[in-house]
Amino acid sequence: MHGWIILDKPLGLGSTQGVSAVKRALRSGGYGKFKVGHGGTLDPLATGVLPIAVGEATKLAGRMLDSDKIYDFTVMFGVQTDTLDAEGVAIATSDVRPTLEAVEAVLAQFTGPISQVPPAYSALKVDGERAYDLARAGHEVVLASRDVTIHALQSSPARGRWQPEADGGGGHATDVPLPSPSVTAPPRHLPLAGEDLKEVTLTAYVSKGTYIRSLARDIAIALGTVGHVTMLRRTKAGPFDLTSAISLDKLDELAKASALEDVLLPLRVALDDIPALSLTPDQAGALRQGRILAGIAADDGQYFAELDAVPVALVEVEDGDVRVVRGFNL
Repeated sequence: MHGWIILDKPLGLGSTQGVSAVKRALRSGGYGKFKVGHGGTLDPLATGVLPIAVGEATKLAGRMLDSDKIYDFTVMFGVQTDTLDAEGVAIATSDVRPTLEAVEAVLAQFTGPISQVPPAYSALKVDGERAYDLARAGHEVVLASRDVTIHALQSSPARGRWQPEADGGGGHATDVPLPSPSVTAPPRHLPLAGEDLKEVTLTAYVSKGTYIRSLARDIAIALGTVGHVTMLRRTKAGPFDLTSAISLDKLDELAKASALEDVLLPLRVALDDIPALSLTPDQAGALRQGRILAGIAADDGQYFAELDAVPVALVEVEDGDVRVVRGFNL
């Protein structure tokens, strides 16, 4: 059991609770004890793709934090809350309601490299303490702005594939298929031309470190009003999307049938953008001992080194020398 179980995280569940659910499933299925971790925090009020690393895959969980992600999110206009979502209390109101045309006109301002201020209610640390702990204690929290990249941003009724003009210069967003609309989102009619919107649902393809709540806040301000997030669903995280995600009920069902391996994705999947490097038995043995391989005919860069399809290590090649970045005990 070394690989990935992708949860479709339900509303109200924290990421660490998702990890605990997989640990319980492994125990109840008779699989024994394995290290388990998650590949990127998802707020309790958010749903969707939560990659859970099992066994040796936990050594790659940190790489998932650096991956791009796709979110569906709904912005309700007219009220800004202290948490920037439906959990908080109102701190600002506005009577201004934008049209869909106005919303789509400002999205270009938030596509490409942008700077954003993270929410005060976030897990970032301020003087060694979590920002949300300080905010809940009544302290004023001022976080520094950060640079992120919004690869593409569009209103969700425009389903299909990312439009070329939405690429924002990333050069790869046009090949990313949009996920189907969130199954948990309530049905919404398509706005009429010129109709004032109480809310709008958007889809964003973003880099690591992007806060969707901050993005929603800033979009509302750009429209001359205020707003907060009422629905947030992650539909893709790195290589993982909803097509491989399972519910907690399905997780329990598979655990009782001792069939979790049916949904366990290979460790290799998290490194789908890294080429493989085939090894001989002697080379594999040397890497497992932490030794450097010399004279390897491969371009510089990272590789997924394997012996007969068995993962050996994530390695770095430089001038023909191969060094272990992360070894796997398989």
